[in-house]
Amino acid sequence: MHRIESDEITIGIVGFGYWGPNHVRNFGTLGSSGVVVGAVADRDPERRLKARESFPDVAVVEEAESLIQDPAFDAIVIAAPPQAHYELTSRALENGKHVLVEKPMTTNLLEAQALADLAKEQEVTLMVGHTYEYAPAIDHMRRLIENGGIGKPLHIRSERVNLGIHQTNINVVWDLAPHDISIISYLLGKQPTHVRAIGTSHVNPQIEDIAVLILEFEDNVMASIMLSWMDPRKSREMTIIGSQKMLVFDDLAATEKIKIYDKGAYGPDEYRSFGEFQVLYRHGDMVSPKLDNYEPLRQQSEHFIECIRTGKKPRSSAESGVSVVRTLAAAQLSLWDGGSQISLSDQRIDHIDGTISHDRNGNGRNGDHV
Repeated sequence: MHRIESDEITIGIVGFGYWGPNHVRNFGTLGSSGVVVGAVADRDPERRLKARESFPDVAVVEEAESLIQDPAFDAIVIAAPPQAHYELTSRALENGKHVLVEKPMTTNLLEAQALADLAKEQEVTLMVGHTYEYAPAIDHMRRLIENGGIGKPLHIRSERVNLGIHQTNINVVWDLAPHDISIISYLLGKQPTHVRAIGTSHVNPQIEDIAVLILEFEDNVMASIMLSWMDPRKSREMTIIGSQKMLVFDDLAATEKIKIYDKGAYGPDEYRSFGEFQVLYRHGDMVSPKLDNYEPLRQQSEHFIECIRTGKKPRSSAESGVSVVRTLAAAQLSLWDGGSQISLSDQRIDHIDGTISHDRNGNGRNGDHV
């Protein structure tokens, strides 16, 4: 792995839309660690103007290629629209840059795998912006599961809904689900085996704006994800049903983001007939653990720099990015196939693209439909 041993690391930010300003701000606070935001690139003149006004000490350019080819830049952050991720990331990797690319890694599984392979070939760090994996609440939940604090996980239910923002080039699954898929896989320490998805379109007939995903894991574990751009309220909640306890995570809560309930339902140890079988219920206390207080994106930024300097494998690695894209592609195939169960080993998902380009007949719909 190519490591940067110099005291100073120069970062280039490509894209100044939603995530770009946050990346400039976070990497800009790492100056004492020898990190410099060298420039921002965006083709939109209004965004370039905003970048100059927001960060007057940072250079602003139009073309990303000027950063990618400049040997003065050690690493590139790709915060452009998802359909541009593959081209920009591959060009940066080919030029020997370390790369942090926003989620989803790509909108095509074969392209995602190609980027992971290219990063290995170039011996550079490729990290994916699965920011929630760096949140203190998610870290606490993972430790709790690993230590048996809620027993065996049985079911995870996630809700990520709000009114907007309606995307024009990807549907609600590719827009919102990467967060939940990465969180759930990180918490369980494994990837799903099968996916089912249903969705509907209400504003743009070509783009699903409401969807439900069912992820199936080994050991009879299931996760359900509710996604919507059409909800009157914003919700970012996750419930984990364990064999011993239950947990609710509310990311929007100002305090008590995690609540652990000593509740459960179970059957008797012995019974002689169906008529004797009775479900028993446990109603215990609720506790809310104290959590560390830090910004997940700042933690992610620091981890990226650490990986560049040490050669350490990122927590949200290229491999995890590929796995999330694989799950998204399987969900897209299931959407097209009326909600059928799709195996993550189904080779048809290799040819699914999440970018809206043409419909099932080739007119204005998602990419390849197999």
